[in-house]
Amino acid sequence: MLLRLVAILIIFLSLSCSKKDEIIYNPASNKNPYELYKEGLVAFENNNYFYANKKFSEAELNFKIVDLAAKSAIMSSFSLYGINLYVQAEENLKRFLKTYPSDKNVLYANYLLAIVYYEQIEDEKKDIQPLIKANEQINIFLKKYPQTEYASDLSFKKNLIQNQLAAKEMYIAKYYINIQKWVPAISRLKNIVNKYDKTVFIEEALHRLVEIHYHLGLEDEAKNYANILGYNYNSSMWYEKSYKVFNKKYNIRKIKSKENEKKLKEKSFLKKIIEMIK
Repeated sequence: MLLRLVAILIIFLSLSCSKKDEIIYNPASNKNPYELYKEGLVAFENNNYFYANKKFSEAELNFKIVDLAAKSAIMSSFSLYGINLYVQAEENLKRFLKTYPSDKNVLYANYLLAIVYYEQIEDEKKDIQPLIKANEQINIFLKKYPQTEYASDLSFKKNLIQNQLAAKEMYIAKYYINIQKWVPAISRLKNIVNKYDKTVFIEEALHRLVEIHYHLGLEDEAKNYANILGYNYNSSMWYEKSYKVFNKKYNIRKIKSKENEKKLKEKSFLKKIIEMIK
């Protein structure tokens, strides 16, 4: 939440018209775009985003100066975002980037577009498209603006998205395991290993591959995955479970590992950050 407010404030300040701005508007229209823009800013400050969007949109249509029209357009997008009209904000931002590709606020437009996609993520078990769109837009931003203050925020969100995408793969893999469809289950688990190896699901994915291959009588393949798991995560609970696959008498230790304590701390820390950036 804090980062969102800071981002909006920064853009708000960067977009405010200075006294030095020369206001030129269409004389064929009876509407002064400066007055329209000013009304939009007042409404925006008072959280009246519906009215702000209306005035910014009108101002954009009436300004003849491209920079001022662009300012109006991006403020319209922020207004739509302010009332959770994410689809409309997405369309507006795409139009902004296409119409004003050289505008000084393109960075902010790309950032907001990533946030708009991110805000549309709900349940990865139901719809994966918002996750994919958000991930793609974040990658675009990080490639173009890796050193900006917004990059760290989006990098964090990307990590969360990667975990959600991996969770989707694991959910489907377990479904196939339960109905004993081994080939598609292996395919989904390999996707986690190959695409989402930095997520919390990598250890379980490797263990499931050990289990399945051992069950199918492919002991060499099972050992290969167990070796990968042991080499990279030898203190993991999942490695112990894989070890037990080959050593049936082995008793898995029931102790609270430092790894689990670390994950609990990280979870608490992530929760605080999420509250700040939502």
